[in-house]
Amino acid sequence: MADYSWDMSLKIGIVGLPNVGKSTLFNALTKQAAKAQNVPFTTITPNVGVVAVPDDRLTKLTALSKSVKTTPTTIEFVDIAGLVKNAHQGEGLGNQFLANIRAVNAIAHVVRFFDNSAIIHVEQTVDPKRDVEIINTELILADLAVVDKMRSNLDKKIRGNDKAAQALDVLLAKMSEHLNSNQPARTLSLTPEEVELSTTIPLLTGKPVLYIANVGDQQTSLSPDQLTAVFSPSDHVLPISVKIEQELVQLPDEERLIFLHEYGLEQTGLDRLIQASYSLLNLITFFTSGPTESRAWTVPRGAFAPQAAGQIHSDMERGFIRAETVVYDDLISAGSHAAARSAGHVRDEGKTYLVQDGDVMFFKFSA
Repeated sequence: MADYSWDMSLKIGIVGLPNVGKSTLFNALTKQAAKAQNVPFTTITPNVGVVAVPDDRLTKLTALSKSVKTTPTTIEFVDIAGLVKNAHQGEGLGNQFLANIRAVNAIAHVVRFFDNSAIIHVEQTVDPKRDVEIINTELILADLAVVDKMRSNLDKKIRGNDKAAQALDVLLAKMSEHLNSNQPARTLSLTPEEVELSTTIPLLTGKPVLYIANVGDQQTSLSPDQLTAVFSPSDHVLPISVKIEQELVQLPDEERLIFLHEYGLEQTGLDRLIQASYSLLNLITFFTSGPTESRAWTVPRGAFAPQAAGQIHSDMERGFIRAETVVYDDLISAGSHAAARSAGHVRDEGKTYLVQDGDVMFFKFSA
């Protein structure tokens, strides 16, 4: 299945079986104190935290422009209750769990790889492949229930020869067949017309997924064999030791940098997770920069210049005239906006310009 609707909230739902490290990961990400205990269903009401997307470019733009304020772009992470078998029938906290997933843009699925007898596993044993299948099966079964209900509600309109209802029913039948073959909706190939129609069908398995392989503190990566045994080649997988990340965030900045350098690392696993989540949503960053503020802004890849202006203010999109645009690298190399202009790096772009990641933009518009 293809595109999902995009909005500025950028919510990533952290999901998985109970006791796989979801709340511990959430705490490390957001530096909050959500409950993380060795019992199932510690999380009942979802915990929510807003996390800045790390971007060294913004720091350099702030220095170049001598900005008073620096504002990064953000992602909202939601720690959702653990799922168990038969959640689609309301088992455990199933109904609440599924409703919370519907409210997010994408899913970060935490899979337990670490083995620790002191931490209870809801299925009694550590088996990443089985655990992934449990979650995926529950989401597929929940989607099948939605598809069946929608098709049932279309019966009267179809009998009345309603063309729109007939077209929707054809798509729903195609989705039903795909889901019944135990395949998530996001892997279903659709025509452009079907993609547009699919936005009216709220399927959980249509959302993009990033698998977080929670490895032991003695194993910070996974071998190709371990990955292929659990995930398909098209899956997005990020191995992270949540235990190490939890310890890292408690260190002062200087000590954290020393720790990373000792292991030959430039970024924490959490920074990689935030950036991977941002990429998963197929988003890019453009910047505005001046003495008052340097700021990162989020747009979907493929956005036009007026849409980018609209992220700042709707009036700027409606009255868009043009966008003075310079590539980040060219601006940094030039040393100032004036020098970049003198070197011919600053361009005037119109309404059909596709915004590129790293563009530094100044919008002209009529009020």
